[in-house]
Amino acid sequence: MNKQKVYNSIHYGLLIILALGTLLPVLWVILSSFKPQSELFRVPLTFLPQKWTVQNYVSSLQAGNFPVYFSNTVFVAVVSTFITVMINLMAGYALAKYIFKGRNLIFTIMIATLMIPLQVIMIPIFLQLKNLGMLNSLWGIIIPPAATPTGVFLARQYLVNLPDSLIEAARIDGAKEYTIFFRLILPMSKPIVATIAIFSFMWRWNDYLWPLIVITDNKKQTVQQALANFVGQLQINWSDLLAMTTIAIIPVIIVFLAFQRFFFSGIAAGSVKG
Repeated sequence: MNKQKVYNSIHYGLLIILALGTLLPVLWVILSSFKPQSELFRVPLTFLPQKWTVQNYVSSLQAGNFPVYFSNTVFVAVVSTFITVMINLMAGYALAKYIFKGRNLIFTIMIATLMIPLQVIMIPIFLQLKNLGMLNSLWGIIIPPAATPTGVFLARQYLVNLPDSLIEAARIDGAKEYTIFFRLILPMSKPIVATIAIFSFMWRWNDYLWPLIVITDNKKQTVQQALANFVGQLQINWSDLLAMTTIAIIPVIIVFLAFQRFFFSGIAAGSVKG
């Protein structure tokens, strides 16, 4: 065995160990959700359930309005992801392929907003939503973060490398601008669309702070709020909480697995090219 094979074996072995270390807490949560509560605190701790039960899932789905919270979060995440993808891709396309005065300045200012934390602009956005009558509404969660500088940056960096000759040929053939975007640019942008979609879905699904500020009606809360509210002041049903957490992470895993073949090429193309 030569040195290169030894190096590769060590390299991949370390990567496997790190991957297993990263997945270990997630696997523990999932497996522990099938344990009765008495088994969770048994010493010594066991990784696999000694007595499998699905009662935790039954009771968690029956507790409060969890199915309503789940459907609210699905609506917010899906609609917000669609809007975010379309807005960011359109903005990235304009900044990449249209020549107009101040284009680079606009792009620079947009990227500079990455340095502004949410806490700084939270109050002005809240006041705007109040003036628009969008408080205590799911649309109040969806609209404000729809356009993200990260998404615009990735889209612009990806689209700037598409050949201009294709766009010019479409214009010569008489295609309208919206036709060029939806029938030419959009199909060619699957990697970056998948990348932005994964990021947006994860951000919206896991968001807790902004829904907490906007939503006051119990029936319009999201999953993350439900998980936080499920933690009582004096007593916590950990088995049900772990079951609810497992249910909450399943959509994120499904979305990532569905788009993963585009994700890595999209994040690479949108980050280093341009």
